Amino acid sequence: MAKERTELAVGMGARIAARRKQLGWTQEQAAEASGLSWQFFACVERGIKNIRAESLLNLCSALNVSADYILTGRPSAVNQEPLLRYIEPLNKTQLKCLEEILKNYLLACGHSLPE
Repeated sequence: MAKERTELAVGMGARIAARRKQLGWTQEQAAEASGLSWQFFACVERGIKNIRAESLLNLCSALNVSADYILTGRPSAVNQEPLLRYIEPLNKTQLKCLEEILKNYLLACGHSLPE
């Protein structure tokens, strides 16, 4: 009997696959880096099998992505840390310029601006 694919498992698998491809890795490379078998990894990517918490943490560490993002699709503060390092040395004028750039970028991408 075929296992039912849940919306959560399918979404997680899609995000895992997207991140793996972003890194330029094969399923075999990602599975090995995560300490998982290739077959299991492939099933997780397709949303056929669920992954245990410990294995999810290993996978996220290998792919350098937060578990929040894999689970929900929303980035966490962990993903924002590199941006904060770029912002730290900026002075007040530079920060204001960056704010304007970000506003224009968000608008160009079709996002609404936070209040």
